[in-house]
Amino acid sequence: MRLTDHANNVELRPMRYQFPAARGDSYDDNWLVIGGSVTIPEGSWSFADPCLLTDEARQVAAWLRAVAAGTVAVTGPDTDGWLSPDTWFVEPVLAFSLAGRNERGLVLRVHLSLEGAPPWQLGNDGAGIYQYVVEVQLDAAALLRAADEWDLALESFPPR
Repeated sequence: MRLTDHANNVELRPMRYQFPAARGDSYDDNWLVIGGSVTIPEGSWSFADPCLLTDEARQVAAWLRAVAAGTVAVTGPDTDGWLSPDTWFVEPVLAFSLAGRNERGLVLRVHLSLEGAPPWQLGNDGAGIYQYVVEVQLDAAALLRAADEWDLALESFPPR
């Protein structure tokens, strides 16, 4: 799935199960390694990490569709300036929130922490989980395309 605008580009894709052979553990058998490539004005980086369970991965497309439909509320920082994502997962590597709506569409926040964070943020304990974000300006049609791309990529990774 590609989330892109004139300045920022985030590409995410399910790559493989963390464990190629099912072990009979419904939790461990369903970890997906997610690959990400990010390009922003400050630089580019990529990551690959087992950070989503198969059912969590399916929530991503549902959330994108809800944003496109206008049913997700815009969220801002709390009174201390901290951001909380709208949708997050067991592993706090990747999360999403809606930063705003304007005449050009929607501003989506992709929260990247730990293994998903840019190399210049690694080891920066002051950054905090979910506090590094890439904001991408998209219209509803682009969000729906991204959701469709994500669903298509997940077809190869059914729950086991």
